[in-house]
Amino acid sequence: MKSSREKILHTLLTYPGSTINDLAEAVGINGISIRHHLTALEAADLVTATEERHGVGRPRLAYTLTEKGVEEFPKRYFKLSERLLTSLKDKLSPDEITVFFKEIGAKIAKDYQTNPHLGSIQNNIELLQKVLTEEGFVIDINKNEDAYSLTLLSCPYNQVGFSHPEICAIDYEIIASFFPSPIKIETCILKGDTHCVYHIPIEN
Repeated sequence: MKSSREKILHTLLTYPGSTINDLAEAVGINGISIRHHLTALEAADLVTATEERHGVGRPRLAYTLTEKGVEEFPKRYFKLSERLLTSLKDKLSPDEITVFFKEIGAKIAKDYQTNPHLGSIQNNIELLQKVLTEEGFVIDINKNEDAYSLTLLSCPYNQVGFSHPEICAIDYEIIASFFPSPIKIETCILKGDTHCVYHIPIEN
């Protein structure tokens, strides 16, 4: 049986950017115990924390594995992903690669029976949030006067994204599939930004 600390590490591997509340729910222990374990994991340089703003109030702490923390797990999954993507890029042109990943993103959205022409933008936002969470993203959504700002606090493709940035087309296509108007990428972690942020216009 896995210890609580092992469960925390496994949760952060799958859902980087998790908060104390997220970890408490995933592991099944209270927040005070989670804090105790995180303190020990940070001291061992397995986990690191960053402040995340989420509307009004104090910033919350989002936890991710350090490079040392990731090394606690077998790397076969990441190696297989790297090999598959490298082989794919050897066989397809850059344009074909982009189309390929867009098709994957569109299929993921279709699996959830999305239709941007049905329901309000608020309903689509709520459904998108559910879909992205189930697909392994950790997100934050804020509403402005004329648009929504969607921030990817973490992405399940980050491990391979730096070597194969084309994979970001999956994220974009999933999000774009929920809205009739074009969306815009404002910042991208693969370009040196802290997070990936999408601008989603609100139609009048």
